[in-house]
Amino acid sequence: MTEDYCFKNKIETEEQLRQLIGFPSKLVNKKVISYLDRNCLEFISHSPFLVMSTSDKYGFCDVSPRGDHAGFVQVINEKHLIIPERPGNKRIDSMRNLLSNSRIGLLFFIPGLGETLRVNGKASIVTDDDLLNKMAIKGKKPLLGIGVEVEECFIHCAKAFIRSGLWDPGSWTEKGLLPSASKMLFEHANLPNTSVDSIQDRLNESYSKRLY
Repeated sequence: MTEDYCFKNKIETEEQLRQLIGFPSKLVNKKVISYLDRNCLEFISHSPFLVMSTSDKYGFCDVSPRGDHAGFVQVINEKHLIIPERPGNKRIDSMRNLLSNSRIGLLFFIPGLGETLRVNGKASIVTDDDLLNKMAIKGKKPLLGIGVEVEECFIHCAKAFIRSGLWDPGSWTEKGLLPSASKMLFEHANLPNTSVDSIQDRLNESYSKRLY
């Protein structure tokens, strides 16, 4: 099924888009700053989780989660921060993108808070021991860090969280009814000599023994 068949009526210009959406208020236009002020520093210090957006030089995009203890992102100064690269699945999607396109977008979350903090800028992959040593956990420092030069910072409103009920336990689906990661991996990878249970065992081992 082609894209043209699926989507028949497309917006092609910003003018068309503005006719539908309108224009931002003065408050929204003025809320963007170009550095990490004390408010941004406080937000980041309480944030245990962020999502990172990157793309390669061809425009192929990736969004990846990063999480650790609250304040795991180290702020170096008002224009620079560093994100520790903890052990993962070794796909290195984000870092491969950054090698060809340094642009990066970050969205910081605080559990229970509807507003989020957006930070945009340029990034590089760094191995500075003096920075990485400060982010060691259980005696293990990250092998790499993602250093970010900040260009934009602004708060994002809570409407998405209110609409979704994300932080409201009463809106959550029963755990037994949720999608199974091991089942998805089993069916997507389709590897011989594996089962849903064996993949779940691998996940459990990774979660318990290879976080750092």
